[in-house]
Amino acid sequence: METESTIRSLIAKSCLTLDSNDYKGYLALCSETFQYSITTYSPEIRKNMVWLQKDKLDMKSLFDLLPKQNMDRTPLSRHFSLFTVNPSPMEDRLEVISALQVFRTEHQGGTTSLVAVGKYLDEVQLGADGPLLTKREVRLDTRMLGKGYHVPF
Repeated sequence: METESTIRSLIAKSCLTLDSNDYKGYLALCSETFQYSITTYSPEIRKNMVWLQKDKLDMKSLFDLLPKQNMDRTPLSRHFSLFTVNPSPMEDRLEVISALQVFRTEHQGGTTSLVAVGKYLDEVQLGADGPLLTKREVRLDTRMLGKGYHVPF
């Protein structure tokens, strides 16, 4: 039960740091070998698609470029629900699956709408300094995101 609570806290921090545009804080939750991807399945072409694939250094570069991007700056709010925490084939790691919902709330008028639904498929490394994300696949069910979404989910 303590492990599950620790994992829940890590995933919550990952959502909160991204929600507050604290990209340095987000990367601090990731191991040096961190791998990030956004994927989905297209029934139209009957294939998996990879929309984004980056390592930790590439994620830092992406975050550094965000202020220069012409993008939708409406705040996003990530909500997750922990599904499973299972041992990984690698000794000090866990495989974690969570549901993910991403909402946006307009500055003008405060209207909230659903942006994306999917799952976090995380690999977490347990260590003396606490857990770290080693891999995150954002597996989206939503395939129409609109324009201007450069911030990872």
